[in-house]
Amino acid sequence: MRRRGAIMLAGASMVAIACLITVAAIGGYRLNLTPSEPLGLWRIEALRRSAEIGDVVFVCPPATAMFEEARRRGYLRRGLCPGGFAPLIKTVAALPGQHVEVTDHVVIDRRSLAASVVRKTDGEGRPVTPYPGGIVPSGHLYLHSSFVSSYDSRYFGPVPDSGLLGLARPILTFDP
Repeated sequence: MRRRGAIMLAGASMVAIACLITVAAIGGYRLNLTPSEPLGLWRIEALRRSAEIGDVVFVCPPATAMFEEARRRGYLRRGLCPGGFAPLIKTVAALPGQHVEVTDHVVIDRRSLAASVVRKTDGEGRPVTPYPGGIVPSGHLYLHSSFVSSYDSRYFGPVPDSGLLGLARPILTFDP
């Protein structure tokens, strides 16, 4: 009898957690479990203006073969964005018309971007191909994270701003 009660309690707890996650997602809350930004609870806040350099944003990556491969390698998680990706949380580093140069680090309009070392391999020793650089096209954003192993525009290049979900506002976060 105790075992059945424990199983029922565990089942009820799982249902309660699933409901909480669903309500949080509908309310614009997201749990960040990646080191690209502080870990914890974030909220998506509607952006009622154009994105600006320095904005921390949530963005859905485009459903492309490059992002599919990134998910296979474990750089991205599954989520509710088109293509089944989870939204990325990154800082806007460059806007349309700005020139991005990628060498061993990132240079935007002839200014070095802080904490932008470009790696040749990922954490498992697999080769990674950096974005070759160029002018950020109209309707796109160049995204960055100061976390050295972040999968960001250093590797995938600018992304369409049509995937922009909004500003990322920390609610309860911490740096490990």
